[in-house]
Amino acid sequence: MALTDHVPKGEALRFLLAGGGNTLFGLVDTFLMTFVCVHLNPGHAALMTSAATLLSTVVNITVSFFSYKWFVFKSKGNALQEYLRSFAVYGPSLLISVFVAGPMAAGLAHWLPQPRFAPYVAQAIIVAVAIVPQFMGHKKFTFKKQVSPVEVVASTEELL
Repeated sequence: MALTDHVPKGEALRFLLAGGGNTLFGLVDTFLMTFVCVHLNPGHAALMTSAATLLSTVVNITVSFFSYKWFVFKSKGNALQEYLRSFAVYGPSLLISVFVAGPMAAGLAHWLPQPRFAPYVAQAIIVAVAIVPQFMGHKKFTFKKQVSPVEVVASTEELL
């Protein structure tokens, strides 16, 4: 039995496509939200970067949840349970992002030749670091297929 036998046909490609689209959407949404928040209170750019992270993350989680549910894993039912699980997958990175984005932006502002780009660079770094753990969380937790006892017995019999 090959490793690829455990991945439904086309799921990996759909995940890459949806993940790419979600990443692009997330970056654009996060940068726009950061721009708006920093523009509203430029004297507190670091704080507004953290606020933008919190707001945009809720939007991004919702968009990615539905793209993964409908397009990638084609999950039926359990929408609320899966949606809450998706927040559990994103939760740790959300908390880290909210507390790290502001200080990272403040630090980058002293280092970058164009300090006004610091919030965006901070956001891009955070998004890049979070991609792999989030993929694994969705695959193994959010949309994990529930295996019935009959399927367990059948797969055990195949091994014997």
